[in-house]
Amino acid sequence: MIRKALTTFTLLAVLLVSLAACSSGGNNGSSSPADNSGSGSGGSADAEKVTIKMMHLWPDGSNSSQNKLVKQIIMEYEEANPGVTIKTEVLENEQYKNKLKVLSASNSLPDVGFTWAAGFLEPYVKGNLFAPLDDLLEGDLNGQFVAGTTEAYAIDGKTYALPVELNIVPVFYNKAIFEKHNLEAPKTYEEFEHVVKTLRENGVTPVALGAKDAWTGSFWYMYLADRLGGPDLLDESIANQTFQDPKLIEAAKLAQELVDMDAFVKGFNGLSNEEAKSEFMNEQAAMYAMGTWEVPNYTTAEDVDQAFKDKIGFFKFPVMEGGEGSLNNWVGGPGVGLFVAENSPVKEQAKDFVSFFVQKWGEKSVTEAGIFPATKVDTSAIDLPPMFIDLLNELNNADKVTLYVDVQMKPVASEEHHNQIQALFGKAVTPEEFAKKHEEVLKAGK
Repeated sequence: MIRKALTTFTLLAVLLVSLAACSSGGNNGSSSPADNSGSGSGGSADAEKVTIKMMHLWPDGSNSSQNKLVKQIIMEYEEANPGVTIKTEVLENEQYKNKLKVLSASNSLPDVGFTWAAGFLEPYVKGNLFAPLDDLLEGDLNGQFVAGTTEAYAIDGKTYALPVELNIVPVFYNKAIFEKHNLEAPKTYEEFEHVVKTLRENGVTPVALGAKDAWTGSFWYMYLADRLGGPDLLDESIANQTFQDPKLIEAAKLAQELVDMDAFVKGFNGLSNEEAKSEFMNEQAAMYAMGTWEVPNYTTAEDVDQAFKDKIGFFKFPVMEGGEGSLNNWVGGPGVGLFVAENSPVKEQAKDFVSFFVQKWGEKSVTEAGIFPATKVDTSAIDLPPMFIDLLNELNNADKVTLYVDVQMKPVASEEHHNQIQALFGKAVTPEEFAKKHEEVLKAGK
C-alpha cells in the first residue's frame, strides 16, 4: 500500500509539473523529429495540451513499412487534434517485451503500447495494468473486426487490447503441379487424400512441412480437430483444462494417418520451417500450409520470379463428411494489439487515439505495408493482386478464426504442446498418450 501511495503521489506530481509547464508555454517532453510531435494549439492559447506516450516494436531498419505507417497515423491524429502530442519509443521485439516487464513492475507503462494475446496478456490484466476497451468496440469500431479476433484479447468477459494485424493459414499450392497430374484444389478431406495419393504415386512430394518448428505441425492438427469437432472444440478444451474429447483423439489419429500416407516431405520432423518453405518455393513440394504473412512471396515480392508467383494459388482446409467444422473456419490469430494503461493520466485521450489508430491502420496497412489487418477491408476500394483480394474477402466472411493453441496455452503447456506435436507426427506417442499429456499439463495450470 505504501508503494502504491508513493507511486500515485509521484504520478500526480509529474502531472502537475507537466500541466504547469504547458500553461507557461513549455514543452511536455522532448521528442525526436521522427515523432512529428511538435505540439500545436490550433491557434487557441486555451487549447488543452496533452502528451500521450506510446511504445511500439517496429524500428525503422527492420520494420520500415510498419514504422512509416505508425508515423503517418500519428501525424494525422496530431493534425486532427491540435494540442495533442504523441511521443514514441521504439524497440526491437525482444527488447520491447523485456522493457514491458520492467515497466509493469513499477506500474509505469506507457499510455499506449502493444501486447500479444491470451497467455501473454493475462498477467498484465491480473495485475490491473491494462484498461478495458469494450467501450471502443461499442463506438466507431463496432462491427469492424474480423470474427474471432478481439476475443483473443478478452479475459473474464472484458477486452483489454485491440488487434491491428491478423493472419490466417490457407493451404498454398502449386497450380502447375496440380494441372500436370489432373488434380483440382480439394474441398473435402476425401478429395485431399486423393490428391496426396496421386502425387505420391507420381513421385511428387505432396506437402512441405518443417515440424522441427513444431508450431507448423500444430496448424495441421488444429485443422483436423476443427473439421472433426467444430470451431469451439479447441477453445473450450483449453479453457476447461481437458483434452479427452474423442474428436481430439481422432484428430491425432488422422495426423498419424497422413504420416503413414507419406504426405509430408522426407525428414519433415527434422526440418525447420525455412527449409520446408524452400522445398515449396523451389517447386519440390506441391502444397504448403502457412500463415498469410507469406502472401507477398506469391504476389508482390520483387525478389521472387513472376513465373513462380503465377503458379501459386490457395485453398481452404477441406471439410470432413460428418464433421462439424466448415470451410469458413480458419486457424490463425491476431499478431499484436493496442493496450491503454489503466493508470494513464490521459486515459480517455489515449483511448481516443487507439480507436483512431486502429481505423487508420485498417485503411492503410494492406496497400502501404502488405499487412493483413484485424479489421474488415473494403476490397472494392483498393488495387491489389488477386490473391490479396481473395484472402481479404475470406477474412471478411470468416465464421471463426481459432487462435493458435500454443498462443492460447500458458507457457509450460505451450511448450509441452510443441513437444507432443513432434512426438505425434514422429509416431513416438499414441493419439491417446498425446491427449493424456495435454490433459495433465493443462490441469497443472502453468
